[in-house]
Amino acid sequence: MTSRGGGRVNCPCKYNFDDGKKVTPRRDVPNYPKYTLSQETIEALKKPTFDVWHWEHNEMLSCLEYMYHDLGLVKEFNMNPITLKRWLLAIQENYRNNPFHNFRHCFCVSQMMYGMIHLCNLQEKLTLTDMGILMTAAVCHDLDHPGYNNTYQINARTELAVRYNDISPLENHHCAVAFQILSLPECNIFANVDPEAFKQIRQAIITLILATDMARHGEILDSFKQKVDNFDFTNEEHVTCLKMVLIKCCDISNEVRPTEVAEPWVDCLLEEYFMQSDREKSEGLPVAPFMDRDKVTKPTAQIGFIKFVLIPMFETVMKLFPQIEEIMVQPLRDSRDHYEELKQIDDAMTEMRRSMSLSCLNHNYTATYSSYLA
Repeated sequence: MTSRGGGRVNCPCKYNFDDGKKVTPRRDVPNYPKYTLSQETIEALKKPTFDVWHWEHNEMLSCLEYMYHDLGLVKEFNMNPITLKRWLLAIQENYRNNPFHNFRHCFCVSQMMYGMIHLCNLQEKLTLTDMGILMTAAVCHDLDHPGYNNTYQINARTELAVRYNDISPLENHHCAVAFQILSLPECNIFANVDPEAFKQIRQAIITLILATDMARHGEILDSFKQKVDNFDFTNEEHVTCLKMVLIKCCDISNEVRPTEVAEPWVDCLLEEYFMQSDREKSEGLPVAPFMDRDKVTKPTAQIGFIKFVLIPMFETVMKLFPQIEEIMVQPLRDSRDHYEELKQIDDAMTEMRRSMSLSCLNHNYTATYSSYLA
């Protein structure tokens, strides 16, 4: 990227929409190893406790492939199984190697969506088309994420911010990349869907990916709160709102997972935040305190987010699906308590260091004064 002096910063992405080139997977299906998932893995995939750190990319691809078959999506959309494999390869290769927004995050979000579909018995309440929309939006939701958030894009006047008029530039880009991949015949998992049906599926996927912009969090959650007490699964507007909230839950669900799975993600996120804030400082752009390595700690980064974003949203979903309390909401409460304890320890250590510093200063002053009197 160039410096800011001469105008907007270029935030390069893998796609150049102006030159007509399309990116295809570097590996083709014959080189895509075939994994047979054990029954233990198949059962674990349905649960939020699934440990996403134990899997290589090819294994995650196999798990995603299994989810599409298991949910009946391959049959429902008459997908060519080889096309599904090629599509998943293209998806994986169009996630960048960012500390946080990478293919493992994509898998995390998709696996949590698959888990919520099972936990909430959504197969009994929503259509198979809805299932396909939820899973595909989850898989595609952060495609080609550059590792710098919307605030940076807008403040630095990047190419993406200019292209999308400062309106959810990243989420719009993720959508565009998703459908550029689907425009490749060899990667089009919806090739056998009626054109009018595909048009509706496309619009629904776009709606869900755009809903992951946290700038819209309050608006979307408030809308769901107004519907949840009298929720109607036959009301299209209600169902769309639910799907938006579900993808939001899955996108930021790491703290639902066991501590040993969740905590490394905090380190990854802070690493990405610090990369951005260092860059913002060097370019003279505003820096958010929660991204500043000189101001934020792991506990302070998490406590407010868990208390004021995660728990209220998941507790609202719990009104519709009470079964998520034990396996999803309680872990969030436990995580909040864990980080509050860590903050108390940090605060105590800071106070102790301050007291020791004052004591040393006082001792030095007394010794100097005594020496002077002598």
